[in-house]
Amino acid sequence: MTDHTNDQFAPEDPEVTADEAVAAGSEGVETTDDEMTRVAAERDEYLDQLQRTRADFDNYRKRMERERPLLQEAGVRDLVGELLPVLDNLERALEALVAAGDEGASGIVAGVDMVRQQLGGLIAGRGVQEIPAAGEQFDPTVHEAVQSVPSPDHPAGTVVAVVERGYRLSDTVIRPARVVVSGGDGGAH
Repeated sequence: MTDHTNDQFAPEDPEVTADEAVAAGSEGVETTDDEMTRVAAERDEYLDQLQRTRADFDNYRKRMERERPLLQEAGVRDLVGELLPVLDNLERALEALVAAGDEGASGIVAGVDMVRQQLGGLIAGRGVQEIPAAGEQFDPTVHEAVQSVPSPDHPAGTVVAVVERGYRLSDTVIRPARVVVSGGDGGAH
């Protein structure tokens, strides 16, 4: 009978030094300078792509941060442009109710006026301002002349009546004021 317990205690492999391991590990792996150069160039190309992508993303993020207020202002401008005819109609309804002078309509007048004020406050709260017109010198950048009338009381080019109010948001005109302009004294001296 043979004793198998001695197999478990077989002598260990001899110790291998680091230089021998490197020499043994590089057997069968043929690394040429050309291949190392190619791998290094590929690595550099990937690194360059990563850096460009990161820079592109940073530029995109910065551009979005710059454009966000402009986009928000454009949205407000578009919405207010659609709401202004509603405000105009409320003002016309209010004028018509007041002109009718019906005593029983006082509750309706008050209700329409409250809605007009609420809508006007909402629009003003978004930074929208009414363009001054009555009595002002006509300015084609903010006024739209719908009529010219002779007026001995006003110098030529003065706004004598406002047909439709104009509004602006910051420096952008949402809607020019539609106005009647004085043509001067009409030739009477």
